Amino acid sequence: MSVLLFGVSHRSAPVSVLEQLSTDESDQAKIVDQVLQSSLVTEAMVLSTCNRVEVYAVVDAFHGGLSAIGQVLSDHSGMSLQDLTKYAYVRYAEAAVEHLFAVASGLDSAVIGEQQVLGQVRRAYASAEANHTVGRTLHELSQRALSVGKRVHSETGIDAAGASVVSVALDLAATKLPGGLVGRSATVIGAGSMGALSAAHLVRAGIGRIHVVNRTLPRAERLVLNLRDQGIDAHAFPFDHLPPLLADADVVVSCTGAVRPVVSLADVHRGLAHGQERKQLVVCDLGMPRDVDPAVAGLPGVSLVDMDRIQREPSARAAASDAEAARTIVAAEVANYLAGQRMAEVTPTVTALRQRAADVVEAELLRLDNRLPGLDSAHRDEVARTVRRVVDKLLHAPTVRVKQLASAPGGDSYAEALRELFELDQQAVDAVAAGELPLVGGGTDFAPLASSDFDTATTDLDQTE
Repeated sequence: MSVLLFGVSHRSAPVSVLEQLSTDESDQAKIVDQVLQSSLVTEAMVLSTCNRVEVYAVVDAFHGGLSAIGQVLSDHSGMSLQDLTKYAYVRYAEAAVEHLFAVASGLDSAVIGEQQVLGQVRRAYASAEANHTVGRTLHELSQRALSVGKRVHSETGIDAAGASVVSVALDLAATKLPGGLVGRSATVIGAGSMGALSAAHLVRAGIGRIHVVNRTLPRAERLVLNLRDQGIDAHAFPFDHLPPLLADADVVVSCTGAVRPVVSLADVHRGLAHGQERKQLVVCDLGMPRDVDPAVAGLPGVSLVDMDRIQREPSARAAASDAEAARTIVAAEVANYLAGQRMAEVTPTVTALRQRAADVVEAELLRLDNRLPGLDSAHRDEVARTVRRVVDKLLHAPTVRVKQLASAPGGDSYAEALRELFELDQQAVDAVAAGELPLVGGGTDFAPLASSDFDTATTDLDQTE
């Protein structure tokens, strides 16, 4: 069984396609359930952010698993399978591991180095774990990805070099307003994590007043209380108060996570009509799918900053040296992870061999008892210890060496050679791998990844194994 990734992101598709694929938590659960209906898929989770939708699955067959995932996403998006694959990318085995590590590290984000994706990976795994759709393989992979992401952010300067989507958007907004954001009025639509992050960036930019609009008023009020504790003039409002607030605002930041636009052309038009005089309004649409009707950009005096614009901004890119340092860490972590996977594959074979040797020793001691029934217990125990020491010494070097050899690429052949040389029962090895027998001598027992590497998009989704 190997890990298969089917994804669409800002690097492979325009915003319009990402909008069709966008998912909320209930959608993600449905997608995973439908993917797992295939007999070829044993584990699955969905990573959905404002810039990507990716399905990670453990599959028994590449083409069959790919076809199953592609069809589910096609049904969800309403796109034909052929159209979907124009924008999709596929990663398999080692390439899937490398991709997830890079994503968790912020190397594949629209704004290189942003940290929010690390939390999104954590939530994707937590959701899949809560729904019992991840097993040993995706558990180990997800935990290692989170560890790699933390290491990259703590050991490189990628955080400072790569600003968040919010900071890039507000930097662009500041260039469109004479004098920047200092002392101005802002309206933040959405009081979730992105809304709170937006408010924090506005505070640092010197904003004078913040209005928070949210469907659930108590949540907006909690954010407002936090802002007031920082000395900011802040107020909370329900959604039906949005138009007059737009008239008061110099900058609007919308990040609700809704599946349809929450700010219409009519909303902005009415909001501007409330004002006593025409002024410049900058609308930052950080939603995916869009929170704001794109037609808003055609209104006089209105500037729209959306995800397409942010992705083109040079300041969104990390310094080359910091990004390279991060990639070096990711490459080393991928190599270590895969070496551990290959070593894990040989562990059940080594365990079965040691169990086989222990069975032989016990059989010979029983034979000794039958042939020498008068042997006193002290001598019998000494003979037993001697035989076991001899067997342990004979097995020590080959079992240690085979684990070392197995950690290299192609090392899975050593486990097969060991089974052939010692005529080990494959069922016994499988029982150890499944956890039905104890692991003798320690080691890990997570499932290995195959060595095949499919890291380019494919349109041959209907091909079967």
